[in-house]
Amino acid sequence: MRIALTALTDELRRLKGAGVKTVNVSSDSVVALRSALVRLRDASAEPEPAKAEAASRRLMTGKEASGTGPREASPAQAPVLPPPRPAVVVEGRNKQERWDKLRDMVLNDPECRRHVRPGKKVVLGVGSLDARIMFVGEAPGGEEEIQGEPFVGPAGQLLTRMIQAMGLQRADVYIGNIMNWRPEMPVGADGVQYGNRPPSPEELAYCLPYLKAQIDIVAPEFLVALGATAAQALLGAGTFKALGEVRGRWKEFEGRPLMVTYHPSYILRNQSNKSKRMIWEDLLQVMDKAGIPASDRQRGYFLEK
Repeated sequence: MRIALTALTDELRRLKGAGVKTVNVSSDSVVALRSALVRLRDASAEPEPAKAEAASRRLMTGKEASGTGPREASPAQAPVLPPPRPAVVVEGRNKQERWDKLRDMVLNDPECRRHVRPGKKVVLGVGSLDARIMFVGEAPGGEEEIQGEPFVGPAGQLLTRMIQAMGLQRADVYIGNIMNWRPEMPVGADGVQYGNRPPSPEELAYCLPYLKAQIDIVAPEFLVALGATAAQALLGAGTFKALGEVRGRWKEFEGRPLMVTYHPSYILRNQSNKSKRMIWEDLLQVMDKAGIPASDRQRGYFLEK
């Protein structure tokens, strides 16, 4: 039940990011949701009744998807962080030496380690240090914090297939996240964190210098922002309200061309050719700008018949 409710919450957040203002919820669904929340509350796995009732009201009115900004996170969900760190400059004789030093710096960062639960890992980007294309997501998820590598869960496996559809291999590109740890949420009685939340502005600000250091070392020609959170972090908070305003358009991050597209998880929730085609058209633009040949067959992927 907790997993189902988490999936529902994630979908509402995605709809909000895509610009959807309202959602229709039947009265039977509202009753079922309230019943589920009450059961979770009674099991001491959810907040007090007032918060459970507020969650039901948000689902019933559509405000979870139509609010003007992210919900305010409780202190347990978004721990207080020190001020943003200054720019990270890593010296070295070559890219590999610089990246190795950066990796040691990130993995031993006291703040990064403080926000990683026992048995989990701090995450740094992976891939070719000579990559022409760098993909940027928002934060590690459950699979990523276990393996210590970005995009290895279901969304990551889909991203790998998208890269292969471009005629490349995962090892040909560089893949990173803004965040170096999985944003914390309360865990269940089994000690497991179910679901993910968007990073807070303070968390993004703390980790962004590490991403910039990776970009500086790899020096990719093109950046691809995957999802609204990554795009906001790179373009600046408040640059857009809905991802559709900037998706599929070339922007710029510190002098490098930046393509904004949906996160692969968007396709996992929307298995239509239309959804797949939107992301694929964005990647075709990247291929064209990078001079990567695209066959007629590739250009026809996911076209509606």
